[in-house]
Amino acid sequence: MGKALIVQKFGGSSVANVERIQNVARRVTGYRKKGYDLVVVVSALGDTTDELIELADKINPEPSEREMDMLLSTGEQISVALLAMAIHKLGYEAISFTGLQVGIITDTSHTRARIVKIDTKKISDELKKGKIVIVAGFQGTTPDQHITTLGRGGSDLTAVALAKELKADQCEIYTDVEGIYSTDPRIEPKAGKIDAITYDEMLEMASLGAQVMQARSIEVAKKFDVPIHVRSSLSEKPGTMIVREVKRMEEVVVNAITLNKNESKITVCDVPDKPGVAAKIFKNLASGGVNVDMIVQNVSHTRKTDISFTIQKAELAKTMRLVRKAAAKVGAGEVVEDADIARVSIVGVGMKSHSGVAATMFETLARKKINIEMISTSDISISCIIKKNKVESAVRALHGKFGLNK
Repeated sequence: MGKALIVQKFGGSSVANVERIQNVARRVTGYRKKGYDLVVVVSALGDTTDELIELADKINPEPSEREMDMLLSTGEQISVALLAMAIHKLGYEAISFTGLQVGIITDTSHTRARIVKIDTKKISDELKKGKIVIVAGFQGTTPDQHITTLGRGGSDLTAVALAKELKADQCEIYTDVEGIYSTDPRIEPKAGKIDAITYDEMLEMASLGAQVMQARSIEVAKKFDVPIHVRSSLSEKPGTMIVREVKRMEEVVVNAITLNKNESKITVCDVPDKPGVAAKIFKNLASGGVNVDMIVQNVSHTRKTDISFTIQKAELAKTMRLVRKAAAKVGAGEVVEDADIARVSIVGVGMKSHSGVAATMFETLARKKINIEMISTSDISISCIIKKNKVESAVRALHGKFGLNK
């Protein structure tokens, strides 16, 4: 029986400055002292990725996605090297690698690549030599060695995929908070830490805007049953376990409230109300690689209708260009954008079998005089699109109403 292997991932805030990098080095070597083998995945320092995106925007507001990957992958290359140096200073052996060097092979979808396979030989060889292996998160390479990135929060995906391929005993995701909370504690100080949560609930929370983990990483964890421990890099306390099933009393219905301010709404006015028109508009968006989220089509009384839908704010310029083209083709009217929106959602397994949850949500927002522009539901969530300046007060009201205040 070999040593137990732990894959640890440290986010940007955990390596934001020299002191924090040294703190991560102490944390990692503390595990090494206890006899664990370690693979450490690191994100770019602090706000590096955002700063690089801003820099690119000043050069070219619509840059080539391949060159964006070339640029953004440099952030993680800096942090892995610095962490390796910090570990060396503490007297331990470590080696840093980029995604390309450790053989993380992806498809060719630049800026949102999917992992196809991982060749773990190089990592295994270095572990056998007794080294701590540090891997750049968020990046991989196409089979012909073009650098790719795995989408926002992609370091989580790197860690979970490595944990699965290396058959790790544990996968720990370190962040600047002590786990997963019932809502963002910066907005509602009464938010409580959740001890254990299901993959399904976490997936829904991540998809709906909770910033703790990337949704795709949870999909992979669920598919291959990789238990994840989300915890703070600044504290020794246990965090939140993400697992297949959580034993809870049946009356726990709403488990968390999420918000997302990174969406925009687009409305196509005066769309001819006949079969196939909506299909043409959305086919055009799909071929342009745009992910559409909520869609609402008004009932037509005039042979013309309006179609509204939401997208990621980062894709607004590209989407508006594609939609205007499609709208002209089908003989629709003007296309209107609204970036002044946000989504508030309630999440919890078992909501479907409890009546009145949606009504309670809508009444709570109405009492706060918050107008709902769009609604979508799933088995375990209800989401409302509202004005951005109302979203924090909506979160606090719903958090209290559903009994989540600690």
